[in-house]
Amino acid sequence: MHTRELGQGLKVSAVGLGCMGMSQSYGPNPGTRDDMIEVLRSAVDLGVTFFDTAEVYGPYVNEELVGEALEPVRDEVVIATKFGWDIRDGKSVGLDSRPEQIRAVAEASLRRLRTDVIDLFYQHRVDPDVPMDDVAGTVGELVAEGKVRHFGLSEASAATIRRAHAVFPVTALQSEYSLWTRDPESEVLPTLAELGIGFVPFRPLGKGFLTGTVDQSTSFSDGDVRSTIPRFTEENREANRALVDHIGAVAASRGATSGQVALAWLLAQHPWIVPIPGTRRTSRIEENAGSTAVALSADDLADLDSLAQRVHVQGDRYNAQHMGYVGR
Repeated sequence: MHTRELGQGLKVSAVGLGCMGMSQSYGPNPGTRDDMIEVLRSAVDLGVTFFDTAEVYGPYVNEELVGEALEPVRDEVVIATKFGWDIRDGKSVGLDSRPEQIRAVAEASLRRLRTDVIDLFYQHRVDPDVPMDDVAGTVGELVAEGKVRHFGLSEASAATIRRAHAVFPVTALQSEYSLWTRDPESEVLPTLAELGIGFVPFRPLGKGFLTGTVDQSTSFSDGDVRSTIPRFTEENREANRALVDHIGAVAASRGATSGQVALAWLLAQHPWIVPIPGTRRTSRIEENAGSTAVALSADDLADLDSLAQRVHVQGDRYNAQHMGYVGR
Protein backbone atom coordinates (compact mmCIF):
# COMPACT_ATOMS: atom_id res chain seq x y z
CA MET A 1 0.00 0.00 0.00
CA HIS A 2 1.28 3.46 -0.82
CA THR A 3 1.39 6.28 1.71
CA ARG A 4 -0.23 9.68 1.93
CA GLU A 5 0.70 12.81 3.82
CA LEU A 6 -1.59 14.61 6.23
CA GLY A 7 -0.67 18.03 7.60
CA GLN A 8 2.70 18.83 9.19
CA GLY A 9 4.39 16.08 7.18
CA LEU A 10 2.67 13.15 8.91
CA LYS A 11 2.92 10.16 6.55
CA VAL A 12 0.48 7.27 6.90
CA SER A 13 -0.91 4.44 4.79
CA ALA A 14 -3.44 5.61 2.20
CA VAL A 15 -6.15 3.64 4.01
CA GLY A 16 -6.10 3.37 7.80
CA LEU A 17 -8.07 1.27 10.26
CA GLY A 18 -10.78 2.52 12.59
CA CYS A 19 -10.63 0.30 15.67
CA MET A 20 -13.77 1.37 17.56
CA GLY A 21 -15.97 -1.47 16.33
CA MET A 22 -13.67 -4.04 17.89
CA SER A 23 -14.93 -2.88 21.30
CA GLN A 24 -18.37 -1.31 20.82
CA SER A 25 -21.21 0.02 18.66
CA TYR A 26 -21.86 -2.89 16.29
CA GLY A 27 -23.24 -5.56 18.55
CA PRO A 28 -21.49 -8.67 19.88
CA ASN A 29 -18.02 -9.19 18.51
CA PRO A 30 -17.78 -12.40 16.44
CA GLY A 31 -14.24 -12.91 17.69
CA THR A 32 -12.37 -12.98 20.98
CA ARG A 33 -9.94 -10.35 22.19
CA ASP A 34 -7.08 -12.52 20.96
CA ASP A 35 -8.79 -12.67 17.57
CA MET A 36 -8.88 -8.87 17.44
CA ILE A 37 -5.19 -8.67 18.32
CA GLU A 38 -4.52 -11.01 15.41
CA VAL A 39 -6.66 -8.84 13.10
CA LEU A 40 -4.77 -5.69 14.13
CA ARG A 41 -1.42 -7.33 13.52
CA SER A 42 -2.57 -8.70 10.18
CA ALA A 43 -3.46 -5.14 9.17
CA VAL A 44 0.19 -4.19 9.63
CA ASP A 45 1.21 -7.13 7.46
CA LEU A 46 -1.17 -5.83 4.77
CA GLY A 47 0.50 -2.40 4.80
CA VAL A 48 -1.79 -0.46 7.15
CA THR A 49 0.23 1.93 9.31
CA PHE A 50 -2.52 4.24 10.62
CA PHE A 51 -4.71 3.10 13.53
CA ASP A 52 -7.51 5.09 15.16
CA THR A 53 -8.81 4.65 18.70
CA ALA A 54 -10.09 6.79 21.61
CA GLU A 55 -10.39 6.66 25.37
CA VAL A 56 -14.19 6.71 25.09
CA TYR A 57 -14.30 3.52 23.02
CA GLY A 58 -15.33 0.91 25.53
CA PRO A 59 -14.49 3.12 27.37
CA TYR A 60 -10.75 2.53 27.70
CA VAL A 61 -10.63 -1.09 26.54
CA ASN A 62 -10.13 -0.23 22.89
CA GLU A 63 -6.95 1.69 23.65
CA GLU A 64 -5.76 -1.26 25.73
CA LEU A 65 -6.46 -3.63 22.84
CA VAL A 66 -4.66 -1.43 20.32
CA GLY A 67 -1.76 -0.91 22.68
CA GLU A 68 -1.21 -4.61 23.25
CA ALA A 69 -1.62 -5.54 19.59
CA LEU A 70 0.73 -2.90 18.21
CA GLU A 71 3.38 -2.88 20.93
CA PRO A 72 5.66 -5.27 18.98
CA VAL A 73 5.51 -3.01 15.88
CA ARG A 74 5.15 0.35 17.60
CA ASP A 75 7.93 1.99 15.57
CA GLU A 76 6.22 1.00 12.31
CA VAL A 77 2.78 2.51 12.96
CA VAL A 78 0.97 5.78 13.65
CA ILE A 79 -1.57 5.67 16.49
CA ALA A 80 -4.28 8.30 16.83
CA THR A 81 -6.40 8.67 19.94
CA LYS A 82 -8.73 11.31 21.34
CA PHE A 83 -9.73 13.40 24.34
CA GLY A 84 -12.75 15.55 25.09
CA TRP A 85 -15.46 13.50 26.79
CA ASP A 86 -16.48 13.54 30.44
CA ILE A 87 -16.54 9.83 31.32
CA ARG A 88 -18.06 8.81 34.65
CA ASP A 89 -18.86 5.31 35.89
CA GLY A 90 -18.01 3.91 32.48
CA LYS A 91 -20.29 6.23 30.52
CA SER A 92 -19.86 9.49 28.64
CA VAL A 93 -22.00 12.16 30.31
CA GLY A 94 -20.90 15.21 28.31
CA LEU A 95 -17.85 17.09 27.14
CA ASP A 96 -14.70 18.10 28.99
CA SER A 97 -11.70 19.68 27.26
CA ARG A 98 -10.31 21.64 30.19
CA PRO A 99 -6.50 21.77 30.09
CA GLU A 100 -6.16 19.61 33.21
CA GLN A 101 -8.49 17.02 31.68
CA ILE A 102 -6.54 16.96 28.41
CA ARG A 103 -3.35 16.30 30.36
CA ALA A 104 -4.96 13.57 32.47
CA VAL A 105 -6.33 11.83 29.37
CA ALA A 106 -2.94 12.01 27.65
CA GLU A 107 -1.19 10.32 30.58
CA ALA A 108 -3.83 7.60 30.85
CA SER A 109 -3.84 6.99 27.10
CA LEU A 110 -0.07 6.67 27.03
CA ARG A 111 -0.29 3.91 29.65
CA ARG A 112 -3.08 2.04 27.90
CA LEU A 113 -1.38 2.30 24.52
CA ARG A 114 1.92 1.08 25.96
CA THR A 115 3.85 3.91 24.39
CA ASP A 116 5.75 7.02 25.37
CA VAL A 117 4.21 9.29 22.71
CA ILE A 118 0.79 9.72 21.08
CA ASP A 119 1.27 10.26 17.35
CA LEU A 120 -1.98 12.16 16.75
CA PHE A 121 -4.16 13.54 19.56
CA TYR A 122 -7.63 14.68 18.47
CA GLN A 123 -10.16 16.77 20.33
CA HIS A 124 -13.06 14.33 19.89
CA ARG A 125 -15.76 17.00 19.89
CA VAL A 126 -15.48 20.76 20.25
CA ASP A 127 -16.27 21.86 23.81
CA PRO A 128 -18.09 25.22 23.73
CA ASP A 129 -17.22 25.82 27.40
CA VAL A 130 -13.45 25.78 26.85
CA PRO A 131 -11.76 28.38 24.61
CA MET A 132 -9.94 26.88 21.65
CA ASP A 133 -6.86 28.88 22.66
CA ASP A 134 -6.72 26.75 25.83
CA VAL A 135 -7.29 23.47 24.01
CA ALA A 136 -4.77 24.01 21.23
CA GLY A 137 -2.32 25.61 23.63
CA THR A 138 -2.44 22.62 25.97
CA VAL A 139 -1.86 20.13 23.17
CA GLY A 140 0.99 22.35 21.97
CA GLU A 141 2.56 22.07 25.42
CA LEU A 142 2.23 18.29 25.29
CA VAL A 143 3.98 18.31 21.93
CA ALA A 144 6.79 20.43 23.39
CA GLU A 145 7.09 17.91 26.24
CA GLY A 146 7.42 15.01 23.79
CA LYS A 147 4.20 13.28 24.88
CA VAL A 148 2.27 14.06 21.68
CA ARG A 149 3.48 14.52 18.11
CA HIS A 150 0.47 16.01 16.30
CA PHE A 151 -2.79 17.84 17.07
CA GLY A 152 -6.13 17.02 15.46
CA LEU A 153 -9.80 17.99 15.62
CA SER A 154 -12.95 15.98 14.99
CA GLU A 155 -16.27 17.18 13.54
CA ALA A 156 -15.18 20.83 13.92
CA SER A 157 -16.46 23.74 11.83
CA ALA A 158 -14.26 25.70 9.41
CA ALA A 159 -14.19 28.66 11.80
CA THR A 160 -13.03 26.49 14.71
CA ILE A 161 -10.35 24.87 12.57
CA ARG A 162 -8.98 28.32 11.76
CA ARG A 163 -8.98 29.38 15.41
CA ALA A 164 -7.17 26.23 16.48
CA HIS A 165 -4.62 26.36 13.67
CA ALA A 166 -3.73 29.93 14.57
CA VAL A 167 -2.71 28.77 18.06
CA PHE A 168 -1.01 25.49 17.19
CA PRO A 169 -0.75 23.78 13.78
CA VAL A 170 -3.52 21.28 13.14
CA THR A 171 -2.33 18.12 11.40
CA ALA A 172 -5.69 16.50 10.62
CA LEU A 173 -9.41 16.91 10.87
CA GLN A 174 -11.49 13.79 11.37
CA SER A 175 -15.15 13.91 10.37
CA GLU A 176 -17.72 11.66 8.77
CA TYR A 177 -17.48 11.83 4.99
CA SER A 178 -18.64 9.38 2.35
CA LEU A 179 -20.77 9.05 -0.75
CA TRP A 180 -23.86 9.60 1.39
CA THR A 181 -22.45 12.11 3.92
CA ARG A 182 -21.16 15.13 2.02
CA ASP A 183 -21.34 17.77 4.76
CA PRO A 184 -17.61 18.75 4.77
CA GLU A 185 -17.51 19.75 1.11
CA SER A 186 -18.87 23.28 1.21
CA GLU A 187 -16.68 24.89 3.88
CA VAL A 188 -14.44 22.39 5.67
CA LEU A 189 -12.56 20.86 2.74
CA PRO A 190 -11.65 24.24 1.18
CA THR A 191 -10.39 25.40 4.60
CA LEU A 192 -8.22 22.29 4.99
CA ALA A 193 -6.80 22.76 1.49
CA GLU A 194 -5.95 26.39 2.23
CA LEU A 195 -4.27 25.63 5.56
CA GLY A 196 -2.48 22.43 4.56
CA ILE A 197 -4.39 20.19 6.96
CA GLY A 198 -5.11 16.54 6.20
CA PHE A 199 -8.56 14.99 6.31
CA VAL A 200 -9.43 11.62 7.87
CA PRO A 201 -12.96 10.47 6.97
CA PHE A 202 -14.45 8.06 9.47
CA ARG A 203 -17.35 5.77 8.56
CA PRO A 204 -16.34 6.09 4.90
CA LEU A 205 -18.50 3.07 4.12
CA GLY A 206 -21.60 4.53 5.72
CA LYS A 207 -21.58 2.17 8.73
CA GLY A 208 -21.63 -0.72 6.28
CA PHE A 209 -24.52 0.50 4.13
CA LEU A 210 -22.37 1.47 1.16
CA THR A 211 -20.92 -2.04 0.94
CA GLY A 212 -24.32 -3.40 -0.09
CA THR A 213 -24.46 -5.79 2.87
CA VAL A 214 -27.23 -3.88 4.69
CA ASP A 215 -30.75 -3.49 3.33
CA GLN A 216 -34.27 -2.82 4.61
CA SER A 217 -34.63 -6.43 5.77
CA THR A 218 -31.46 -6.37 7.91
CA SER A 219 -32.10 -6.95 11.62
CA PHE A 220 -29.63 -5.23 13.97
CA SER A 221 -28.48 -7.05 17.08
CA ASP A 222 -28.60 -5.67 20.63
CA GLY A 223 -25.96 -3.00 21.10
CA ASP A 224 -25.77 -2.10 17.39
CA VAL A 225 -25.73 1.70 17.22
CA ARG A 226 -27.41 1.68 13.82
CA SER A 227 -30.71 0.80 15.48
CA THR A 228 -30.70 4.31 17.03
CA ILE A 229 -29.74 6.27 13.90
CA PRO A 230 -32.50 7.84 11.76
CA ARG A 231 -30.74 7.01 8.50
CA PHE A 232 -31.05 3.31 9.37
CA THR A 233 -34.78 3.09 9.93
CA GLU A 234 -36.33 0.48 7.68
CA GLU A 235 -38.10 3.19 5.65
CA ASN A 236 -34.91 5.20 5.10
CA ARG A 237 -32.86 2.13 4.24
CA GLU A 238 -35.38 1.35 1.53
CA ALA A 239 -35.30 4.94 0.25
CA ASN A 240 -31.49 5.01 0.24
CA ARG A 241 -31.15 1.65 -1.48
CA ALA A 242 -30.98 3.29 -4.92
CA LEU A 243 -27.69 4.89 -3.92
CA VAL A 244 -25.96 1.65 -2.99
CA ASP A 245 -27.42 -0.17 -5.97
CA HIS A 246 -25.81 2.39 -8.26
CA ILE A 247 -22.46 2.07 -6.47
CA GLY A 248 -22.74 -1.67 -6.97
CA ALA A 249 -23.25 -1.21 -10.70
CA VAL A 250 -20.12 0.94 -10.94
CA ALA A 251 -18.21 -1.65 -8.92
CA ALA A 252 -19.29 -4.46 -11.25
CA SER A 253 -18.07 -2.49 -14.25
CA ARG A 254 -14.66 -2.06 -12.62
CA GLY A 255 -14.25 -5.58 -11.25
CA ALA A 256 -14.31 -4.23 -7.70
CA THR A 257 -16.56 -4.41 -4.66
CA SER A 258 -18.99 -1.67 -3.67
CA GLY A 259 -16.88 -0.86 -0.63
CA GLN A 260 -13.77 -0.50 -2.77
CA VAL A 261 -15.55 1.94 -5.09
CA ALA A 262 -16.77 4.01 -2.13
CA LEU A 263 -13.21 4.23 -0.78
CA ALA A 264 -11.68 4.86 -4.21
CA TRP A 265 -14.06 7.79 -4.67
CA LEU A 266 -12.86 9.29 -1.39
CA LEU A 267 -9.20 8.77 -2.28
CA ALA A 268 -9.77 10.53 -5.60
CA GLN A 269 -11.12 13.71 -3.96
CA HIS A 270 -7.77 14.99 -2.62
CA PRO A 271 -4.30 13.49 -2.09
CA TRP A 272 -4.42 14.44 1.61
CA ILE A 273 -7.54 12.38 2.39
CA VAL A 274 -7.01 9.14 4.34
CA PRO A 275 -10.17 7.14 5.13
CA ILE A 276 -10.27 4.85 8.17
CA PRO A 277 -12.90 2.14 7.56
CA GLY A 278 -13.53 -0.08 10.55
CA THR A 279 -13.84 -3.84 10.57
CA ARG A 280 -13.33 -6.89 12.74
CA ARG A 281 -12.18 -9.16 9.91
CA THR A 282 -8.82 -9.46 8.16
CA SER A 283 -10.58 -10.23 4.87
CA ARG A 284 -12.24 -6.81 4.98
CA ILE A 285 -8.94 -5.08 5.70
CA GLU A 286 -7.48 -6.77 2.63
CA GLU A 287 -10.50 -5.72 0.57
CA ASN A 288 -10.30 -2.13 1.79
CA ALA A 289 -6.59 -1.95 1.08
CA GLY A 290 -7.38 -3.04 -2.47
CA SER A 291 -9.35 0.16 -3.02
CA THR A 292 -6.07 1.96 -3.69
CA ALA A 293 -5.78 -0.04 -6.93
CA VAL A 294 -9.30 0.76 -8.19
CA ALA A 295 -9.06 3.24 -11.06
CA LEU A 296 -12.23 5.28 -11.44
CA SER A 297 -12.60 7.21 -14.68
CA ALA A 298 -13.48 10.89 -14.84
CA ASP A 299 -16.97 9.86 -15.90
CA ASP A 300 -17.23 7.48 -12.94
CA LEU A 301 -16.23 10.24 -10.53
CA ALA A 302 -18.63 12.77 -12.03
CA ASP A 303 -21.43 10.22 -11.89
CA LEU A 304 -20.73 9.32 -8.26
CA ASP A 305 -20.32 12.99 -7.29
CA SER A 306 -23.91 13.71 -8.26
CA LEU A 307 -25.32 10.46 -6.94
CA ALA A 308 -26.32 11.63 -3.45
CA GLN A 309 -28.13 14.63 -4.89
CA ARG A 310 -30.00 12.48 -7.40
CA VAL A 311 -31.03 9.95 -4.77
CA HIS A 312 -31.71 12.49 -1.99
CA VAL A 313 -30.32 10.58 0.99
CA GLN A 314 -32.93 10.19 3.72
CA GLY A 315 -32.34 10.46 7.50
CA ASP A 316 -29.81 12.15 9.78
CA ARG A 317 -26.48 10.41 10.37
CA TYR A 318 -26.76 10.74 14.18
CA ASN A 319 -29.58 10.96 16.67
CA ALA A 320 -30.62 14.45 17.79
CA GLN A 321 -28.27 14.55 20.78
CA HIS A 322 -25.15 13.69 18.82
CA MET A 323 -26.09 15.91 15.88
CA GLY A 324 -25.81 18.75 18.40
CA TYR A 325 -22.10 17.96 18.93
CA VAL A 326 -21.01 18.36 15.29
CA GLY A 327 -20.09 21.39 13.23
CA ARG A 328 -19.21 23.64 16.17
